This record gives sequence, C-alpha cells and structure tokens, in this order.
Amino acid sequence: MKTTRKCRALLSVGLNLVALFFSTTAFITTYWCEGTQRVPKPNCSKQRRHNCIDYGVNETDKNKVHYSWETGDDRFLFRRFHTGIWYSCEENINEAGEKCRSFIDLAPASERGVLWLSVVSEVLYILLLVVGFSLMCLELFHSNNVIDGLKLNAFAAVFTVLSGLLGMVAHMMYTQVFQITVSLGPEDWRPHSWDYGWSFCMAWGSFTCCMAASVTTLNSYTKTVIEFRHKRKLFEQGLREEQNFLDQEAFHYFRDRSMQSISSTVEVYPGHSGARGGLIVGGQCPGPGPGLGSGPGRGQRATSASIDLGENTDSLGEEQC
Repeated sequence: MKTTRKCRALLSVGLNLVALFFSTTAFITTYWCEGTQRVPKPNCSKQRRHNCIDYGVNETDKNKVHYSWETGDDRFLFRRFHTGIWYSCEENINEAGEKCRSFIDLAPASERGVLWLSVVSEVLYILLLVVGFSLMCLELFHSNNVIDGLKLNAFAAVFTVLSGLLGMVAHMMYTQVFQITVSLGPEDWRPHSWDYGWSFCMAWGSFTCCMAASVTTLNSYTKTVIEFRHKRKLFEQGLREEQNFLDQEAFHYFRDRSMQSISSTVEVYPGHSGARGGLIVGGQCPGPGPGLGSGPGRGQRATSASIDLGENTDSLGEEQC
C-alpha cells in the first residue's frame, strides 16, 4: 500500500510540475494568437526594393506625375503578427525586426476590465499551482505519519482543483477579449487572418495537466481511505471471531465444570439418604414422654411412616440426579 501511494504521489507531483511550467511559459510569451495583417505597400527606396510601390520616376522632382500600375490587392502586402496577454508584436515592413505594442491598449475600452480580470485569474492560477505543488512535495518527502499525509493530500487536491477552474476562466475570458478586439480594434492592427498559437495550446495543456493532477491526488486520497477502512473492517471482524471463540471456550469450560460438580453431588447424596432411612427404620421414634412413645399401634405406624420416608428420599435422590 505504501508503494502504490508513493507512485500515485509521484504522478501527481509530475503532472502538477508540467502544468506549472506550461502555464508560466504561456503567461510570459506572445504567441497566444498569430496570423497576418494587410497593410499598404510602402514606397520603394534605395534601402527597400521588394514589396514596395515603384513609381519609376525621380521622387525629388515634384513636377513629374507619379503613375502606379498596381491595383487592388497588389497595393497591399501581408505582414505577420503574434499576440499574447501583454503585448502584440508585428513584422516591421520598413526595416528588419519587429515592433511591439501593449495589447491592453489595443483592446476596446469596454473590454479592458475583462482583460484585466483575465490577467488576475492567470496570476492566481499560477500561484495556486505553486501552493498545490508545494503541498504535494511536502506530503511526498516530509510526511512520515499517514494521517498527516492524508491531510496534506486533501489540501493539495483542493488547491489544484481551484487553480484549474481559475485557469479555465482566464483562458476563456482572454479568447473572448481577443475576438472582440479583432472586430473593434484599431484599423492598423486588425488581422486579415489569424489562428491560435502554441502559447494558447500550452495554456490549455497546462489546464489539462492541472486537472489530471487534481484527479490523481483525489484518487490517491480516496484509495488510501478505502484501504484503511477495509483493514479496519478486517481487524474488527478478526476481533469478533476471536471473541466468539473465547466465549465458546469459556462456555465449554464452565459446562464441563458444572457437569463434574453435579456428578460428584449425585454420587455423595444417595448414600447419605440411605443412612438416614436406616436409622429411622431400625429403631423406634423416641418420644418426649411415655404417652407418645409407648403402645404397639404407635410403633407400627411409625415403622410404616419411616419406610415411606425412605422411599420418598430415594425418589428425591433420583429426581436430583
């Protein structure tokens, strides 16, 4: 039982650690959503010869008429961008590199409160994951008492479940804010096409690992409690069986002692009654005075009465037996 509990605890700690790593990485990166933006092509210059509009004349001569044969989508180019919780970065078309701006400033004013709530939920999600991970490690390495280990296990499961719920709410709120920003955000930022990036996948992967860790922790707690109850039931059943065995042994012992005492009583009692009968039959009953003990009629009645008493005594001894 101790080995299986340790294996389940190691699995919970591993899943919680993966969830913590994924959530932290997703929180600080800017690849929750990525795609392309359609922007007008810049004018060609000596530094830029591609993806630009070339009028074919000297730009310093203002008297010349500028002509462009590009129409429709030919006048636009598509630059890549990626957005996270904090920043949105897009490709710089005029020079190498990227330029970033705050995504909180890009979001509509009506949605900034929801976005800040999403940020707070993400921070709480990570903090609760840290608390759950600490409790799991404490239960795994520093708890020798099984009862204390069960208490730590239960608290770790509660904190992990709460963190998972907060993470789910934070991810859903950010998705809602981003979709509204795509429709109502600044025109120079609105995406032409977009999709969710690897940071978004890591965020939901973190939520999945977090819930798996909480389920594993609760499963470990439940199995440990069931095993203890089963062992307690077996122990109580063994005590009852032992008590019944002792009661039966005591019953047999006292029954044998009672039978032996009754047998010894029966062996002694008949001889005693016969002696009494012999004494009565052998002599006359002494009377207190000459008027009571004399006369042949009284002697015969006394003899017959004593014989009847001896028979009754023998019958009484048989009934006692």
